[in-house]
Amino acid sequence: MHDVALEQRDPAQLLEEIARLRGEVSRLESRVEELDRLAHRDPLVPIANRRGMMRELETMIARHNRHDTPAAVLFVDLNGLKQLNDSFGHMGGDAALVTVAEKLIEGTRATDCVARLGGDEFCVLLEHADEKSALETAERLVETIADEECLFEGSPMPLSVAIGVTLIEKGDTAATVLARADKAMYRVKAAA
Repeated sequence: MHDVALEQRDPAQLLEEIARLRGEVSRLESRVEELDRLAHRDPLVPIANRRGMMRELETMIARHNRHDTPAAVLFVDLNGLKQLNDSFGHMGGDAALVTVAEKLIEGTRATDCVARLGGDEFCVLLEHADEKSALETAERLVETIADEECLFEGSPMPLSVAIGVTLIEKGDTAATVLARADKAMYRVKAAA
């Protein structure tokens, strides 16, 4: 049985309706992309948030398990954020977080994932990185951030980070890797 309503519509009207629907689909696709970006990006600094990092970490673990691709996780803690907030206010603390994020991005490859886990904690995912290169990257980042002259409203803010390093191992989950990296970071803090 034919749909009488469709037979009676003018072809120009149908083309107009198709064009309108395509525009609506395009608008909705753009909105979905924007919502995905907001769900996986940190609101303060232009890097992934915890959710975005977890998605990347799970992918990295899967690649490691499938292809034995060496990979490492750097767990980064900004030292003394509370003191920076107390001395310079929360805007000063935010400026310190932004500076650290920028230095982490500048000090890693475009293919690496830099993320802010929350508060004063960051994470860097290094694919195709063995223990030696991961440790070298961590040392370089510690030095770069410590050497950075960070000014807030004309006053220098001292910045330093502690970085724990762990390699991805067969059978790891995102939770086990992050827990191991976090423990490594606390060992570095305790040794300082």
